[in-house]
Amino acid sequence: MSLRTTVGVAALAVLSCAVGAFYWLRARGEQPVPEVVSPEPPGFRDALRPEKSASAPAAKSTLSADPRKAAPPVDIGVPLRAGEVLEYSANVSELNNVASLRLQVAGRGNFLGKSTWHLQAFAHTQNPLRMVFELDDQFDSYSDAATLASLQYEMHLNERGQKVESVQRMTATGKEPASPGAAQARVLPGTRDPLGLMQYLRNVDWTKTPEVRSPVYDGHKLYDVRARVGPASEKVTVPAGNYTASKIGIRVFDAGVEMKDASFTLYVANNSARTPVLLEAVMPFATARVELLKSK
Repeated sequence: MSLRTTVGVAALAVLSCAVGAFYWLRARGEQPVPEVVSPEPPGFRDALRPEKSASAPAAKSTLSADPRKAAPPVDIGVPLRAGEVLEYSANVSELNNVASLRLQVAGRGNFLGKSTWHLQAFAHTQNPLRMVFELDDQFDSYSDAATLASLQYEMHLNERGQKVESVQRMTATGKEPASPGAAQARVLPGTRDPLGLMQYLRNVDWTKTPEVRSPVYDGHKLYDVRARVGPASEKVTVPAGNYTASKIGIRVFDAGVEMKDASFTLYVANNSARTPVLLEAVMPFATARVELLKSK
């Protein structure tokens, strides 16, 4: 298995949104593509603006729209909380706090007539890793409010001074419209992106559904992901505190073949928010542990 493929799969996890994007750039072996500036389609309303990072200003989302043109979204779908922010620290192998990670539910709105959640992730490397690999990335997901199927996935990458803007409109038929500057990504119906998958897994009723399957597109390749709940009362200790959590094992299939040398485990707290508190990733070249620092 190629390193690019392995880390592409790892993008199913929060940490790998950043690490996967880095190897995606390296594997291409090309000059950076020009930055894409997409016009703002009418009808989407953000509850919050993107994060203002001290190390790098957040890229402007291509779907931020004039609130005066926004229609109120239909109040149905997955019960996420607009404004939720989850902050994590990533430890890789023997190195602690190599990256800071932030997940947030930026808002709820309408995209092309569909009620949509705007999900975001931000990743920044920390010293000493930052001295050799400076990374400040932002990811935006516009996912269907009822199913969290991806409508549009964006990667705003700034890695060692190399900037790339990737805006991909998901389409199962090739007929869905894409805004200027966005590329069409052909996917299966119901495909989720990494951010939508994370939110979907925390909201599954695991007492009634012990296993779920989902096609997942990581911005480069389409995978089949299968998640199964394990023990429902695991004790987990992370910087944010002590939790009792459900353990969810994640298996990844590429073209029908399970990827045996990459495995992921997600721990979701047994609280009302179903907070993702810990992610463990085992890959051929490293192991990673992404721990919750705080939530708000």
